[in-house]
Amino acid sequence: MRSINSRGLFSGTGLIVTGLAATLVAMIFPIWSYSDRSGTGVDTLNAQTLSTRYGPLSALDREFVTKVRLAGLWELPAGQQAEERGTTKAVKTAGEHLVEGHTFLDERVRDVASQLGLQLPNQPNEQQQAWLGTLSAARGEEYDVQFANILRKAHGKVFGLVAQVRASTRNSLVRALADDANTTVLDHITVLEATGLVDFDALARDAATASPPPLTNSPAPPGPTDSPSPPVPVTPSPASPSSSPTYTLPPPATSRPPDTSEDKKP
Repeated sequence: MRSINSRGLFSGTGLIVTGLAATLVAMIFPIWSYSDRSGTGVDTLNAQTLSTRYGPLSALDREFVTKVRLAGLWELPAGQQAEERGTTKAVKTAGEHLVEGHTFLDERVRDVASQLGLQLPNQPNEQQQAWLGTLSAARGEEYDVQFANILRKAHGKVFGLVAQVRASTRNSLVRALADDANTTVLDHITVLEATGLVDFDALARDAATASPPPLTNSPAPPGPTDSPSPPVPVTPSPASPSSSPTYTLPPPATSRPPDTSEDKKP
């Protein structure tokens, strides 16, 4: 009888020890599996981040530098075109701001890319060329409306990216570029809205239905590269042979975009 009780006690103790061990393993396994698991946000960030003398350069940083360059490649000729074709002073003023702001930003982005060893595009992408085509086909009041809304929509999307990069970047050059881009983009949004032609309902519907766009291919990693060449913007095609204005790149700007406070005075 005594031996049976001893075996029963030993058997019960073993079950308790086994149960505790199993519980401990179950508690430890999730910690180990998630801390070492690949594909997490931090893991992806570390895998796509490059070291530079100005701080880590993430894939989002490189995407931002590329998009600043692309913006100038189509908004510069769009601004020049608005100065020529705009039927109101407000539209012509918006065009002037686009030219001055993106001339300044393009100079800045080429300098940043050179220091980081990044290659930059020299032509607008397909969507941007399509926008230029739409503007080139418009005349009169239709042109004013198309200009104000196409450019306002594009600037609204870039504005969000600038804020995201400025809040998260660890690279000092990218941070300074984001500051300049924020000032420029906000100035352009302000003067475009001052035309009185922006369809805010359409902007809201677009924002509600749009899905986050995927990142485009990141520029090449830092390394010995040639200095980026000056921009070669696409010239909008004239609507007819009788009207063939050209939109040349203005001289490099040496200062930030102008303060719009004077424009706002009655």
